[in-house]
Amino acid sequence: MSDSRMLASSTSTPAVLENRQNAAHQHTPAKGFLERLRGQAGSQYEKNTSVHPSSIGPHPPREQLKERRETSIRWAPLNIGLERRLQTFVVLCHTLTIAIFLTVFFFTCAIPLFWPLLLPYLVYTSLFSTAATSGSLSGRCNLLRSLGVWSIYASYFPAQLHRSEPLLPTRKYIFGYHPHGIISHGAFAAFATEALGFSRLFPGITNTLLTLDSNFRIPLYREYALAMGIASVSRDSCENLLTNGGIDGEGMGRAITIVIGGARESLDALPNTLRLVLKRRKGFIKLAIHTGADLVPVLAFGENDLYEQVRSENHPLIHKLQMLVKSIMGFTIPLFHARGVFNYDVGLMPYRRPLNIVVGRPIRVIQQHDRGKINDEYINHLHTLYVQELERLWEEWKDVYAKDRTSEIEIVA
Repeated sequence: MSDSRMLASSTSTPAVLENRQNAAHQHTPAKGFLERLRGQAGSQYEKNTSVHPSSIGPHPPREQLKERRETSIRWAPLNIGLERRLQTFVVLCHTLTIAIFLTVFFFTCAIPLFWPLLLPYLVYTSLFSTAATSGSLSGRCNLLRSLGVWSIYASYFPAQLHRSEPLLPTRKYIFGYHPHGIISHGAFAAFATEALGFSRLFPGITNTLLTLDSNFRIPLYREYALAMGIASVSRDSCENLLTNGGIDGEGMGRAITIVIGGARESLDALPNTLRLVLKRRKGFIKLAIHTGADLVPVLAFGENDLYEQVRSENHPLIHKLQMLVKSIMGFTIPLFHARGVFNYDVGLMPYRRPLNIVVGRPIRVIQQHDRGKINDEYINHLHTLYVQELERLWEEWKDVYAKDRTSEIEIVA
């Protein structure tokens, strides 16, 4: 068969061969045309595609490598100095204070030798003790408040306390701290310790940071809080603090610090924002009128920047659950995170971001002993002055301490 084919091809007529050559010539593109076609295709490819040639093949593009690096956990190096390690340790202990004291308490409960001491202690603190509300400050320990460990705590962020003007030690004051943040680290550093020099900036004034009354039902922790000069935020406690003791026995020279926004405001503690729950918060105004205490707004720049949290407005079910917990327990649980002890991306340790607590100018209050005679117009007037002073602090210091803000101050319900 192969021989017959070879014979047929060799015996083709000249006319047939010429026709085949002409057809081949007509259907084969010229060499220059091919080069131009390849050039156009190449230029069109480079013009329309955004994929870098290096991304073709087994190696990922540089953008993907960069994204992988940004989403990976950044671990702390081993050669960190002793000072920074001490700062981290102190802040960690403060963050876990309640857990530490509860662990010690349950450990002692497991030892029968301590039972004769624990039982009377629990009965006394649960039924008879009024140390958190009496206003006597009998458990306050100035030595503990002045320990050098609190300076290490404040230098972690670092935190600083600034005053707008001196305060007279012959008056009584209610410091309104804003914002609440997640844990109110700035309020603790400035008003529960001497780390930021409160007594030096405001000589002659004895200040008491207030917290939830439920915290004084935690065994052992309540003794620690009382020693730090912290008291209950209940109305009886506030009135006793501002009407007893002091230089005249009636509260002159005393001050209390209330985190006005409370647990509700912690849900709005988002970095680079300042959203204050204040419009309908007027109980502290009535307290100031009844006790004759001047109002002092305090604005903490950076308090909201210490943690990240899940935005509750994007998760209605989570928000409803948080508000339910608040209505039952008196506090809420934000879903927050920050950094860890050995990494910079995952954990419950606050970020190392500056805290600047600015104390505003006092607003003079005219005392009215009879609660029934307190005028609503006067309450609203003082509330307006208070908000205006907060806004003045924001406008004066926002370009210094809130350069990375994404919004302005916002006063909500």
